[in-house]
Amino acid sequence: MGNNEGEIVLMTSGGVGYKMTVNPVSGQNWRVGQEAEIQTYLAVRETALDLYGFANEDERSLFLKLLDVSGVGPKTAMHILSLGSVSDISSAISRGDVDHLTKVSGIGKKTAERLVLELKGKIGALSSPVIKGETNVIADVIDGLVAMGYSALQARDVVKGLDPTGKTSEKLLREALKAIK
Repeated sequence: MGNNEGEIVLMTSGGVGYKMTVNPVSGQNWRVGQEAEIQTYLAVRETALDLYGFANEDERSLFLKLLDVSGVGPKTAMHILSLGSVSDISSAISRGDVDHLTKVSGIGKKTAERLVLELKGKIGALSSPVIKGETNVIADVIDGLVAMGYSALQARDVVKGLDPTGKTSEKLLREALKAIK
């Protein structure tokens, strides 16, 4: 990683280096001296050429879909990708979880609502299936864990492994706390 979190310098085999903005979570998988294949997107602006890198085609594909939403530029799209896995983000959009999406710097309630409205039907295939009645319980547990000081990513990872069927938020939160320790 470079000096700024979310930036790396990519050296080509010919010795040319490119500064690239990456999802900090994905960027942790790349090491100095390690050969890697990185999916890219070049944002061409009047005053700059900005290069963005992705761990895989799913991440790049979601990034491109996010760019189609009015008010979402490359930097905001990268912030959204830092929320978690492609599946987690797609699931949040599919279930209309505006609160989850607003946890990102630069995303207000209106932009999050626009994301849901414009992308809900376009990314359904990427999201994990969740029964509608269970989404509030899951969201409550994630919010509870975050309020206790756990990261949103850590909370979602723990909740993913639990079965919410027929359980109250409190019961599922207790199970999540046992699983986290």
